[in-house]
Amino acid sequence: MAAAAAVSEAWPELDLAERERRRELLLTGPGLEERVRAAGGRLPPRLFTLPLLHYLEVSGCGSLREPGPGLAQGLPQLHSLVLRRNALGPGLSPELGPLPALRVLDLSGNALEALPPGQGLGPAEPPGLPQLQSLNLSGNRLRELPADLARCAPRLQTLNLTGNRLDAFPAALFLPGALPLLSELAAADNCLRELSPDIAHLASLKTLDLSNNQLSEIPAELADCPKLKDINFRGNRLRDKRLEKMVSGCQTRSILEYLRAGGRGRCRGKAEGPDKEEGRRKRRERKKRESGEGADAVVDEASRLLLRVLHVSENPALLTIRASPEVRDVRPFFVGAVVRGMDLRPGNALKRFLSCQTKLHEDLCEKRTVATIATHDLGAVRGPLLYTARPPQDFKIIPLGRREVKAKDLVRQLQLEAEEHRKQKKRQNVSGLHRYLHLLDGKEHYPCLVDADGDVISFPPVTNSEKTKIKKTTSDLFLEVTSASSLQICKDIMDALILKMAEINKYTLENREEGSLSDPESDAVSGHGLDPKATPGAEVAGGTPLVVEQVRVVDEEGHLKVVYPSKTDLDFAAAHVTVLR
Repeated sequence: MAAAAAVSEAWPELDLAERERRRELLLTGPGLEERVRAAGGRLPPRLFTLPLLHYLEVSGCGSLREPGPGLAQGLPQLHSLVLRRNALGPGLSPELGPLPALRVLDLSGNALEALPPGQGLGPAEPPGLPQLQSLNLSGNRLRELPADLARCAPRLQTLNLTGNRLDAFPAALFLPGALPLLSELAAADNCLRELSPDIAHLASLKTLDLSNNQLSEIPAELADCPKLKDINFRGNRLRDKRLEKMVSGCQTRSILEYLRAGGRGRCRGKAEGPDKEEGRRKRRERKKRESGEGADAVVDEASRLLLRVLHVSENPALLTIRASPEVRDVRPFFVGAVVRGMDLRPGNALKRFLSCQTKLHEDLCEKRTVATIATHDLGAVRGPLLYTARPPQDFKIIPLGRREVKAKDLVRQLQLEAEEHRKQKKRQNVSGLHRYLHLLDGKEHYPCLVDADGDVISFPPVTNSEKTKIKKTTSDLFLEVTSASSLQICKDIMDALILKMAEINKYTLENREEGSLSDPESDAVSGHGLDPKATPGAEVAGGTPLVVEQVRVVDEEGHLKVVYPSKTDLDFAAAHVTVLR
């Protein structure tokens, strides 16, 4: 009885999940590591007596070395299993499967080195993960993939292998019909030396990221993937130098057409490509000849992507952020930047920009648990700014799309909304809100960014303010990245955000779409028609760089804490980016 009471006391989350018959369970936080260590580096066996669970997440636990026996037998209805940023490895003992209902498996950020039979994902015959759609193995130490991965998870749609030590894909992965539904394959930052021509058998492939590997050739057969829309081969030293330039700056369609033609004029014949594409290619070639431009000139022009850094000494209107000591124990790391010259007015430019933020939040920011991005209309920002932490009942904010509310009430309101939505929809996955609201649990102070008017314009990691909301007419932006983890993470994410902004801006200018300001969002700007003279950055031309202004963060005495971008920031290895300092 005493032992049972001790276990119950150590794992109150399990009591609550059993009592409320919950379908979702999230285990994280500072006390988790000690409890898992006391359980022998495994999850507690009692966890596997909750057969109603559909979603299980255990993250950020450096003492979790293996899930432990009983998972497959005890959680037969599990749809999503998230075991990221733990210490799983070098294998999985025992293997995870069979999990017949599992659709999402996230094992990213662990120490996995190999997944051999018996210590891997599950059996191949019959398939151990027959319904699995998304598999994330990024940020491990894998040197090879299981040869039977396709047989174990035949319905796989998304496979993320970024940041491992792979030097090849198993041949069975690209066999005809092996993975008929695979649409996204990411294996950037590995040691891949060769890509098999059999990749053409991935009939549903839409996105392929093999950047920063050791590839020397791209097989022409890649162009035979019928649905391929987005490829990334940057950071590979290709033998075909013209192709190397193209992958750094050209759109996917141009690269695939070059591959389809065999490269360097080694044409595989018209019959292999649709007549329409052949007609387009001829028209482009004719235009190039008429304008006197060669193919290499076109590639060089396409590969040019400019960023200009405006230093503190050059900027009389420098934006400064003062960081108070209160943030030290809450969310101490802050990086800011000003970017001028964005054109968000045409077509879907604003939507692309917001989607880019969402993707960075999901990937690099690890669903906001590592860092949070906030973007503001610079014209609505009144500096200097104060980055501080206050009791949640002592400050208010006007969240995006909502009325003014105290921070304490907002967090409670969001928690209730998320839980109610989960119950109504009988969700199998935890709402996005649940994924980062827990970061504020137990905090006596919440971080916030306050402008010169005393208004809170940002409340990380939850929301920023309606006051500084980005609109279609916004051309100058203030960007912030905050983190409780490290300053370098903030800088890396800011680098990635600014690079994405430059790519979006270049794409918008090169493919200028017809767009209007007749939507509610832009009507809210002023109530007047668009006046180019009144819109900063309206004259941005194709060759004009985005301007990145340095932003200083100082302490209460005015001593410099960080300035971004410094000489070591925005240091892109990609050939298509030029940073003017």
